[in-house]
Amino acid sequence: MKHTHLTEGISLLKKKMAALLAAVMMGTALAGCSTGMGTTNGSANASGTPAASSANPDEKITLTMWGGVPAESGPQAVVDAWNAENPNVQVKYERFVNDDAGNLKLDTALATGQDADLFVSYSKTLLQRRVDAGFALDLSAYSDYDIDENIPGADEWKIDDKYYGMPTVKSNFFVWFNKELLDEAGLPLPEEWTWQEMKAYAEKLKGDKRYGLVQHTEPFPDPLDSVSMKFGYTKADGTSHMDHPLYGEWMETLKSMMDDGWTTVPYAEQVTSKMPVDTVFLSGEAAMLNAGTWIFRSSNNMKDNPRTFKIAFAPVPRLAEDPADYVTRGGTGDAISINANSKHKDAAWTFLKWYADGGMLPMVPGGRLPASKAVDADDTMKLLLGENADTYDQESLKRVLFNDDVKYSRSLPQQVMDLRQEEYENFFTGKKDVQTTLADIARRHNEFLKQNGS
Repeated sequence: MKHTHLTEGISLLKKKMAALLAAVMMGTALAGCSTGMGTTNGSANASGTPAASSANPDEKITLTMWGGVPAESGPQAVVDAWNAENPNVQVKYERFVNDDAGNLKLDTALATGQDADLFVSYSKTLLQRRVDAGFALDLSAYSDYDIDENIPGADEWKIDDKYYGMPTVKSNFFVWFNKELLDEAGLPLPEEWTWQEMKAYAEKLKGDKRYGLVQHTEPFPDPLDSVSMKFGYTKADGTSHMDHPLYGEWMETLKSMMDDGWTTVPYAEQVTSKMPVDTVFLSGEAAMLNAGTWIFRSSNNMKDNPRTFKIAFAPVPRLAEDPADYVTRGGTGDAISINANSKHKDAAWTFLKWYADGGMLPMVPGGRLPASKAVDADDTMKLLLGENADTYDQESLKRVLFNDDVKYSRSLPQQVMDLRQEEYENFFTGKKDVQTTLADIARRHNEFLKQNGS
């Protein structure tokens, strides 16, 4: 296992990002007196073409939208459909990878005035960072679209009781199963389970050069947030509760899986190799994948990811013994913001409303399920599976997609996300034991709380 410079490299990237944002916030503060929001009434002309910000109605403008989904997985079809109907307001799609480096690329574009009229934040933590830097427009400037009414669950994205981004998708996270391997092992498909049970499944499902479980690094710490959403990030006395015993149970459970042959991939190996875990799963090199709906863009791509096995689904396992003490990540996601410095805010707003209320349907086969009530759920399901419907266990899919379970959207400050990640990386790479790791997470969290007056 090679993990030399892993932590150092990630820390350097984060330091650069922090320095950039500090500079941006200073510049925003200095420019605040001279930067106005302009007229933002969300108007459109009789043909439905968005009204440009210019006083000249015949002016042809181009909006640039930044998102993390590959263009060929839906975004290009979306903008092509819009552009065909709106010759005076064209949209161009710019893709960034939804990881630390990719989000830094987007923030750099916003900070340096590159074309970015609309942009997507994939967590509230990222949106908060962009609001703090002055990048995101307060959408309450518009009164012609009721986000609360049209998008159920959208309010989890409010910041200071305002919308700086409109959530556009139903966000779901679950476990993908190679059903063929599950049946061969004689294991039932879980409808609710614990991390200890997942560990047992992974041990039984692993094989010669086949992992029992692989997972994306983005939802990697979700079990920790699930614990803290139920028991609190802080205790009654205001001190950190991020040394909760279940944090330690998660780390020890996962570390034992990493150390046990092919039960799951060692953390440092996955990060340094940038393992494409969805490809690993779809090629049959892993029996389970902990991910979310975005994987459909790969699983439905039979040309690049041919497979013969059916995929079944289960909820993400819990750490708490009592199901009542568990809340899973989900709700709404893909919050799209308008750049506060865009020259074409009104046109961007008109496009955003159209996108949310059905314009985004070409995104569905790639796993982006519309959150707007204007889009029919049955139509969404048909689009999601398309001609590949028979390759999925649809009963289990409906259970994880359409349920009334309480969900949370991650909203931790980026600094807390970073310090927690740095500490659990130290544990998973063998630099600290679990008790030291828990103590250091709580110590650093307390320092953050003290510095920020929390």
